[in-house]
Amino acid sequence: MSEEMKFFIYLLEQYAAYRNMKTGDVLREWDQKQLTKRIYDSYWGYHTERLENAFTDIDSLLETGKSAWIAPHA
Repeated sequence: MSEEMKFFIYLLEQYAAYRNMKTGDVLREWDQKQLTKRIYDSYWGYHTERLENAFTDIDSLLETGKSAWIAPHA
């Protein structure tokens, strides 16, 4: 398993706890908004910052469709 996938799973679990949701529900929400790949691809930014910064960015993506601070790594 790649480091990116390990981090993605960790981020998913931590974000679910932050939102007090089940991981499956979080992933379903990301999928419905077509954000899963973008969040996964943001590994290079998310894993170097505080986890709360990733949460802020994900919240912004979910609410507005725009990143709060990070450009996706592509």
